[in-house]
Amino acid sequence: MTIPRAPAAGDLAALRRRYRIERERRVRPDGGRQYQAADAEFGTYAADPYAGAVPEREPLRDTVDVAVVGGGFGGILAGARMRQQGVERVRIVEKGGDFGGTWYWNRYPGIHCDIESHVYLPMLDETGYVPKWKYAPGEEIRLHAMRIAQRFDLYAHALFSTTVTSLAWDEASASWIVATDRGDSFRATYVVTATGTLSEPKLPGIPGIKDFKGHTFHTSRWDYAYTGGAPDGGMTGLAHKRVGLVGTGATGVQVVPMLAEDAGHVYVFQRTPSSVDVRANCPTTARDVGADHDGWARERRENFLRIVSGETADRDLVADGWTESAALLEKLLPSFRRQGDRRAFEAEYEAADAAKMNELRARVERTVTDRDTAEKLKPWYRYACKRPAFSDHYYPAFNRGNVTLVDTADTHGIERVTEHGVVVGDTAYELDCLIFATGFSVGVSGVHSGKLPVHGRGGTQLLHAWARQGPRTLHGLTSHGFPNLIQMGSLQNASSVNFTHVLDEQAVHIAALVAAAEARAALIEPSRRTEDAWLATLAKDAPDHAWFHAECTPGYYNREGGGRPNGPSAYPHGAFAFHELLKRWRETSMDEALRSPRAG
Repeated sequence: MTIPRAPAAGDLAALRRRYRIERERRVRPDGGRQYQAADAEFGTYAADPYAGAVPEREPLRDTVDVAVVGGGFGGILAGARMRQQGVERVRIVEKGGDFGGTWYWNRYPGIHCDIESHVYLPMLDETGYVPKWKYAPGEEIRLHAMRIAQRFDLYAHALFSTTVTSLAWDEASASWIVATDRGDSFRATYVVTATGTLSEPKLPGIPGIKDFKGHTFHTSRWDYAYTGGAPDGGMTGLAHKRVGLVGTGATGVQVVPMLAEDAGHVYVFQRTPSSVDVRANCPTTARDVGADHDGWARERRENFLRIVSGETADRDLVADGWTESAALLEKLLPSFRRQGDRRAFEAEYEAADAAKMNELRARVERTVTDRDTAEKLKPWYRYACKRPAFSDHYYPAFNRGNVTLVDTADTHGIERVTEHGVVVGDTAYELDCLIFATGFSVGVSGVHSGKLPVHGRGGTQLLHAWARQGPRTLHGLTSHGFPNLIQMGSLQNASSVNFTHVLDEQAVHIAALVAAAEARAALIEPSRRTEDAWLATLAKDAPDHAWFHAECTPGYYNREGGGRPNGPSAYPHGAFAFHELLKRWRETSMDEALRSPRAG
């Protein structure tokens, strides 16, 4: 890792004090309760603006081999890997109008992936596709999701504009009954839930939010009918409009420069600034990325994962902000094996962290000409407190005369919304359009929120089974009492900044489980003893990161300032080691996840 010169010890003490002050300016007593779901009474924020008229169809009463809940990359990859194993009838049920998941919903102007496209886009080797940019625009990513679905014939049985409303295990037939909001009640031998970690848009609970008489929408449901244009700009409908944007996370960082180009005036309402490093996006060729041999994409993404998981690599194939600052992710992902004196490690880590953040704050000062605006844009927290952002256009946008930064830290956010705009402190900002870039309820899938009830053996509901002792799984994927149910996601396994790689490894594992169950006429269901052993593995070397996140400025990493508790929630040695563990397990211990013979 290349880092700038570390500050002196005395500077670190001053920096800690500044971080505490800035944190206290932003912490709210309501924590995560300050947000509300963008559904029910806020239904217009969750509606699908892309599907058009949904065609009528008769409810289904048939049987499939596998039902996959969710048509994002997780569901697509699960379906594709099972099709590679010879599974015929794979039905993906998706609430959107097509495949893509978060890339179906998020089509806001400026949208790009912040992970290099040659490691982010899965199944490049299998589809023969080479991305055109180092960091792909959203439309290229969405089209690639559709490319995979077409390549593996996943459209044949898919149900779009359809939401699964319940899953119930039927002991007599050894199958799941899948019910949907369109009257379907079909059966599936296996169910895979792939509802994603970024699937439930959220809104701030600002008083008066429903009173605004202007136009408003969430960035995940961008209204091009109002703004005009497309994700690459040209929003002529905003030419004389006063536009307010709430939120300055990863989405806001991409949206602001586009709004600045096209809107009459843009008010950016910021509670906490993002750290924004150099992006340096550029077109790429197959030669640039070594796409001249079979397996080139797998090699590249394994190299990236190895580095950002704290492993050593002979060379860095991606060489970007993620790999350069990989060691500073230690508090974000429990993936770095530390040796030696802990206090010495923490001191060295803090010094490197301070040096990196000083570098990022200096970038703001060099780029933004107005001193007061520059000070408000500086990130005063440690590097792993928030997901890093990257842009070469965000800071320069604030040098334009039609862009105003409104810092809301001292009022803990916007105080209220009126019919004509928003109020911060003593100032009312009149707006024609109010856009919420407030993100998603991270990690809250339908299964874990209870919106999608899952009833297993004996009618036991999954959340009830986990109520007393917390989640119980093997590898985060399967649970006792819920046969042939496989859950994708980040629970009790290992995550990474490149989540599509994680999902693909899970998909490969799921396909192997299904193939083994079919070959042995068995159910996929670990014993309680096997679950106990996995929970013990997670707890054995669980990192002590709670103190770090408790000191961070509020955000979704620390539950809006409430801290992130320690506990057996993730594999403690990182995604690279976890994937190696799964490979060995498939070779030697597959029976731990199977229950034989199959009922019925």
